[in-house]
Amino acid sequence: MLKKRVNIEVFSDISNLRKIEDSLKNADVVIGDHTMKIKIDKTLCDMFGNKVKLLQQPSTGFDHIDIEECKMKGIPVSNIGSANSLSVAEYTIAAALILLKRLFLATNSIREGKWLQWELMDIGTYDLFGKTWGIIGMGRQGKELAKRLNAFNVNILYYDKYKLNEKTEKDLNVSYKHISQLLRDSDIISIHVPLTNETKNMISQKEFRIMKPGSIFINPARGELVDNNALANALKNGIIGGAAVDVFPQEPPDSNDPLVSLLRSDPNVNLILTPHIAGANTDTRMRIIKVSVENVIRVLMGQKPENVVNSD
Repeated sequence: MLKKRVNIEVFSDISNLRKIEDSLKNADVVIGDHTMKIKIDKTLCDMFGNKVKLLQQPSTGFDHIDIEECKMKGIPVSNIGSANSLSVAEYTIAAALILLKRLFLATNSIREGKWLQWELMDIGTYDLFGKTWGIIGMGRQGKELAKRLNAFNVNILYYDKYKLNEKTEKDLNVSYKHISQLLRDSDIISIHVPLTNETKNMISQKEFRIMKPGSIFINPARGELVDNNALANALKNGIIGGAAVDVFPQEPPDSNDPLVSLLRSDPNVNLILTPHIAGANTDTRMRIIKVSVENVIRVLMGQKPENVVNSD
């Protein structure tokens, strides 16, 4: 659709900046790297010409982009809004159910010719029904998660930098708690905040130590939000009962990553590790493309972009 209306140039390698400088100077719209491996820093931003009307990032995250530099240059930066929020919400609930029911341990026992029906009851398998779920970050993903959790009759707590208004809290059936109280009261905790200087390592040893014994922690957001050494220690020492992690500080993680090492060394650990797929399934990919392309067309037609992340 776009090819019929505009000239599109794709660069998968920016090691030679001179090759792309002319293209950037003449660009009306720049689309970021969906893998977020190519940094859009000040050096790259300085190559943008005065024609650039939008930097469209085809993902939720945008921590690889120098947001303030773009703002100083008057370039709006947009992400995909809620395009993958539904998928992340479903992943988060699925992970919690797998951890509560110890489904991986049960499946592996059958594979090994074992029958652990009574042993699993002794270890502890649980319902989601009636549990308390703490959501850290009540943005689009947090709201989509809360909507779906109500079907399980759970008590939903949330913490966010900005408290919701009373009507929205009532509609979502959620209660605000300071993060320390949320960590103490919740059976399941999931984090859904962007990575910023303020949120980096916001969950570390101190936070794990005040969580309920046996609680479950899920991170489908950003790897650097959590100190994974502290998380691995919390699992090894029985401070928490399980964890699911879809994101890592380095992707892919190397063999020395504390969570990867733990998973390999202890086959019974209640731990799910996945390769950044929570918001990246086939259905979501089509929604991301649609949202991104529609936003580009909107700007090229002289309209204001949507899902701007660096507005005042």
